[in-house]
Amino acid sequence: MTETRPEGGSPADRTRAGGRPADDVLAELLALRAADPPTHGGRVLSYVYDPGRPDLDALAERAATAFLPVNGLDPTTFTSVAAIERALVARARATFHGSDDVVGSVTSGGTESCLLAVKAARETWRAASSSRATAQERATIVLATTAHPAFHKAAAYLDLDVVAVPVDPASGRADPGRMVAALDEAGDRAALVVVSAPSYPFGVVDPVAEVAAGAAERGVACHVDACIGGWVLPWWGDLEPWDLAVPGVTSLSADLHKYGYAPKGASVVLHRGRDRHAAQYFVTTAWPGYPVVNPTVLGSRAAGAMAAAWAIGEALGDDGYAELVGRTRSAVAVVRRALDATAGLRVVGSPTGPLLALAADEAADGTTDGAAGAVDPFRLVDALRARGWLAQCQPAMTQPDGTVLPRTAHLTLTAVTADVADQLAADLVAAADAVRGVAPADPDPGLVARVLTEGLPDELAGVMATLEALPADVVRPALVQVLQAAIDPGPARA
Repeated sequence: MTETRPEGGSPADRTRAGGRPADDVLAELLALRAADPPTHGGRVLSYVYDPGRPDLDALAERAATAFLPVNGLDPTTFTSVAAIERALVARARATFHGSDDVVGSVTSGGTESCLLAVKAARETWRAASSSRATAQERATIVLATTAHPAFHKAAAYLDLDVVAVPVDPASGRADPGRMVAALDEAGDRAALVVVSAPSYPFGVVDPVAEVAAGAAERGVACHVDACIGGWVLPWWGDLEPWDLAVPGVTSLSADLHKYGYAPKGASVVLHRGRDRHAAQYFVTTAWPGYPVVNPTVLGSRAAGAMAAAWAIGEALGDDGYAELVGRTRSAVAVVRRALDATAGLRVVGSPTGPLLALAADEAADGTTDGAAGAVDPFRLVDALRARGWLAQCQPAMTQPDGTVLPRTAHLTLTAVTADVADQLAADLVAAADAVRGVAPADPDPGLVARVLTEGLPDELAGVMATLEALPADVVRPALVQVLQAAIDPGPARA
């Protein structure tokens, strides 16, 4: 993968001594933007969520622009923010079957929503015993290995321990018995258990009702991470209860900037009970300025994405969301039919929703004649890239019990995928045919150093195989270095 810069170098190369004409500035921004993958049209199968509705894009742009100067820090000053946030929380509460005691906040994204759910659970857990507050005993989060890393991040920020419970390697689904057993093992330190609806890696909905019931019996909070599925599952079809209709679920997160089709970043976190919601707040008067009361991690908050999320929800209504989900389901059906008929490749588990994880078919291993044999997911992603599609590589993972979750290629399908589903299906088949029976790339320890100096190569199979094979204490700092290098302005110029 080569870096593309507009003519004349990067913005970091520009002198700041004088201003520049607005047209020149915008032209440079557009040139930078032109080097990005296309965020519309369905060719990027992760990160972006396209409804295929230009009218919604135009509405979001106008709504966000109207709120560019507004600061969401103080909704008592900017009362429009209070009205919009109240309406978004009310819509989410109704969508996810919350009763009148369900309240919440709009956040900057799923990571912040999850972090606030963890904070509320920790504070509630501490308040349940004065000895905990005195001794500052560490709380524990119990979650499946497929839970989003946002919970690990929250635990790192908020000083909690994490117990990761293995999932079934065949289905990718959390085991309710093992989850509840982990709560028992954590004992009084258990502050929160997390289930996913669905999980990102495999698109599978965890057994919410069983885990929530076990948590409730033990007095432990239960969070449903519906960040990616929240604005899909309510219209997907007949599902087992998974949201706030389930007794024992105490909080839920759902991203408006995913299948709510709002611009980044907008999410909502809901709590059962105003006391739990209050526990996510930060408040202080320990300075001579204005009293600080923050419901979220951020102080100053951009209101543009929030306004756009409200506008899109109002324009669509439940019927509009149902129509978009119907288009997404039709796209999934087309792609699934093609995949199910493709030798050497399998969909992991029984996903519910628009996320698919493609693994090599182990039954085909050992044949390398090019017409038969397994399809390596990393090579499949490279073959798809050559055909103009961007999918994600997901490395294999050894779980705490020694079982291994397979390496996979991840596809996120959206409503716009319905417009290109036949082409995607055909290209998936062609890509699989091109790499079927080809041996996986070998790990290359020297690749890390080359990436730091030369950038990522166009084909990523070798990179991902290397990351998969190296120990975590080597991989993690290397990944930090790669991301640091991407934004490092380099030596200062005289």
